[in-house]
Amino acid sequence: MATAADMTFFYRQAYSMQDGKIAQMLYQGGHRIKQIGKILHPGSCMPATSDALLLQAREVDYHLGEKKILDRVDLQVHAGEIVTIIGPNGAGKSTLIKVLLGIHRHPGGDIWLRPRIRLGYVPQHLPIDPVMPLTVARFMSLGPSRPDGNAVHAALELTGVQHLERAQVHRLSGGEFKRMVLARAILGQPDLLILDEPVQGVDYAGELNLYRLIGTLRDRFGWGVLLVSHDLHIVMSATDRVVCLNHHVCCTGKPEQVSNHPGFIELFGDQVVKSLALYQHHHQCDDPVGHVHGSMKPSAPSSPSS
Repeated sequence: MATAADMTFFYRQAYSMQDGKIAQMLYQGGHRIKQIGKILHPGSCMPATSDALLLQAREVDYHLGEKKILDRVDLQVHAGEIVTIIGPNGAGKSTLIKVLLGIHRHPGGDIWLRPRIRLGYVPQHLPIDPVMPLTVARFMSLGPSRPDGNAVHAALELTGVQHLERAQVHRLSGGEFKRMVLARAILGQPDLLILDEPVQGVDYAGELNLYRLIGTLRDRFGWGVLLVSHDLHIVMSATDRVVCLNHHVCCTGKPEQVSNHPGFIELFGDQVVKSLALYQHHHQCDDPVGHVHGSMKPSAPSSPSS
């Protein structure tokens, strides 16, 4: 379930970075967080050619009591790329996302975010009380500042649910709800989208459409995308780089490299690797979640799936 900190960050996710610190305060359990983890001075941990670098984590640790959840995790995300974190249940994927966002504080390692970066965040779970009357338009306006109505409509149009602006949130299908939440995340025109299991609870056709939509948004706006997913077969066709996580980074690289890496095979087993190879063979020409390059007409997105 989403914590109060998840909800708070989701509704206050548009902020800027200045001098390596959070300009807008976030709140977690009533305590102010003045910076995300250990934000380094811009450029202090960056490679020489890093104009497109949006986020970099180095040797990040996280403990829950005596249990080590994250062990010296390294991660980079650049503008215009989709990076997908995969791994078994309990591997620390969602925890890593929350550490990167500052929702969880971490005792070790360094996290760098590009100065003045704008983030869009979709948590894994976002429970809405069905008793509470809440329209899609009202949901989109929640937060510290009320967005312009035209901006709300444009964001909903980009995700294909503009016709649901006056609908009650609790009556949306799974696919419609996910598209609405994604629209809320892109409302602030983020540089980096962070999506924790963005297709959870959606049927297979809906998953394909949502991954295609994410790729299209990346292609049109050049955003970086960091997402967590369990959908190995679809993700391997929809991402630029894969990070295989099991408390530590087992392997990372392009999908075709990772799928043959001993660390990946050890984690997921031979049967998964064989089925993945078969899936890629059957779909290499079809490109089921292919990225659409160039302009996108907001009035004709993929159809929402229930």
